[in-house]
Amino acid sequence: MSSTVIDYAGPARPARGWVRVMTATVFPPMTSEGRRPASAVRLSLAPAGSAPALLDGAWWPRSRDLAAELPALASVLDPLWGRITRVTVHPGEWPVVPRKVPVTGHVVKVGWFRFEQDPHELLLLSYHLGRWNLLVIPPETSPAAAAWLLAAAGDPRRTATASRLMADAAHLTATAEADGAGEAAWESEGGQETGGPAVPPRGDGNRPERV
Repeated sequence: MSSTVIDYAGPARPARGWVRVMTATVFPPMTSEGRRPASAVRLSLAPAGSAPALLDGAWWPRSRDLAAELPALASVLDPLWGRITRVTVHPGEWPVVPRKVPVTGHVVKVGWFRFEQDPHELLLLSYHLGRWNLLVIPPETSPAAAAWLLAAAGDPRRTATASRLMADAAHLTATAEADGAGEAAWESEGGQETGGPAVPPRGDGNRPERV
């Protein structure tokens, strides 16, 4: 994926997604010392003016440490969606769910739902402005699969849930790996169909070799 600073336009809306679609690495704002944080936020968001969908984009954190990952995400989303005041997660995907996480300028309250919330989803609430849902891509996901998920979750034409997209990505990955294994077997056999007739060698007895 290419790295780019987030590109957005227009006033904040009390509805889902008003950011131009992207599949990119998004850098948090500059620090007070004029430097960017070392780790950029890997994030995709739905385009401006799109109809409300099940997902407003996707987030690819670098670890399952919510207290460490959430501040950088909030630093990007706060200027776009208004101050994020609360998030909820599925406890099965995060080993530790803190009650509160300090972010730049405020504190985000954290809750969790084991049955009511999709395991691969992050719900964000902004006081007086609305709610948003992001697909959370597991940190260990391959770059190719993550790129597909970032694009798919930010596509307003899709109506799949977070878990459905994860299942689709797993199927695509398995298919690609199977195709790759098949091509490797083909090459290892010299491009010969399994069980097919071998090319007869020269001098196979049908005619004498020239001396």
